[in-house]
Amino acid sequence: METSEYNRDQIEAFSIVRRYFRDITKSEMSQIKRLLRPYLQFRSDLADFQDRYLSEICTQKCFANRNSACCNREGIATFFADVVINTLLSSEEERADIITALAQDRGGFKCVYLADKGCLWRVKPIVCEMFLCKHAKDSVFANRSDLLNQWERLRRRERRYTWPTRPVLFDRIEKIFIRKGFDSPLMYFHHGPGLLRIKARHHVP
Repeated sequence: METSEYNRDQIEAFSIVRRYFRDITKSEMSQIKRLLRPYLQFRSDLADFQDRYLSEICTQKCFANRNSACCNREGIATFFADVVINTLLSSEEERADIITALAQDRGGFKCVYLADKGCLWRVKPIVCEMFLCKHAKDSVFANRSDLLNQWERLRRRERRYTWPTRPVLFDRIEKIFIRKGFDSPLMYFHHGPGLLRIKARHHVP
């Protein structure tokens, strides 16, 4: 089976990021790590919430029964910054597993990244981690306004990094790679019509 355009774009993005990290200086690497520090704290807090209140529900409802609506084929939008962050924090073996899954994909209904033991990403794409189906919302937030408020606070924090009404982390990461001469279809902050409209409306360069 020929590799799909979706898979090819993903492979290309991972390849770009790997080449960039291979060639940059220690100073440049330190700069990126400092840039990511607040976001990684947010992801840690988000993961704690997911593990405490959602993990068991999602596992039973979707993963175990292979019914997942969120992990369907080519159903997730991976930002270029997602690839950068996951590559930086993954082991060589984990990175190789992702490329193998993309290159040897044989089709089917599920996301190419969904393996027998779960998602292949160490740091999942942000759209995956922020998605909650109606069943999960009803199960967790019914009669628990405190948990709903916690979730809404996490949603507001997420927008600080991904919603370009002002300069945001995900856009800045793309700029770093573009200045080095790289380009990718996953750079939605520079190629995605929707995000470009938001940037233009708010005069974000």
